[in-house]
Amino acid sequence: MRGWICVTIIRKTTRKITWLQIVIHILGWLPLAWIIFDYFSNRLSINPIQDIEQRLGDIAAYFLIASLVCTPINTLTGWREPIKRRRALGLYCFMYACLHVLTFIGVDYGFNWQLIGGIVLQKLYAIVGVATFILLLPLAVTSSRWWMKKLGRNWHNLHRLVYLAAVLDILHFAWAKKGNLFSLSGDVLRPFILGVFLLFLLVVRIPPLRRKASELRQRWTSRLRQRFSHRVG
Repeated sequence: MRGWICVTIIRKTTRKITWLQIVIHILGWLPLAWIIFDYFSNRLSINPIQDIEQRLGDIAAYFLIASLVCTPINTLTGWREPIKRRRALGLYCFMYACLHVLTFIGVDYGFNWQLIGGIVLQKLYAIVGVATFILLLPLAVTSSRWWMKKLGRNWHNLHRLVYLAAVLDILHFAWAKKGNLFSLSGDVLRPFILGVFLLFLLVVRIPPLRRKASELRQRWTSRLRQRFSHRVG
């Protein structure tokens, strides 16, 4: 009896684990492992602290964008699995954002709050970075189903802040690398690409366009099914 119960539990657990989950969790920890490996093998740049700090921030930005990709994928393809993985992507974004901030305030500036305060007040990239982190904090805290039920409709209103956080993060990304997205000067290639991609993701979310895309997908799916059924018949 006990053996049957154990087998049942294992089967139920196995069914819940998908290949996409496995890929996301591998990609979630791989960058951190890579940074640690580079650190201990002396493969970082001349300024290792800045290198680690920037890499952690870049990874956080990538995961933030990845979390916003899930809904358009569902809209354009009808595949629901990515919707279920937004939370994991968002939490990995927050984890790397926390490591990025801790490296900045703890390792780079040794928790010297007076010096940190001066930089935050004087540097535009730091102001935008702090604002981005403040926006991400309540989103990470309230990401569980318990908070979703507790907040009700307000949960969706709160989590719309992710769009503003993404825009600010792209600006922080560009300005931290001493680039200017508006004049396209400096090291702005990756921030510019991410910015264009983010614009596409936001446009796809506009309700009329989203409905139109969903209708086109359903129409094409119906046609493909009809053609396939005729060929089989």
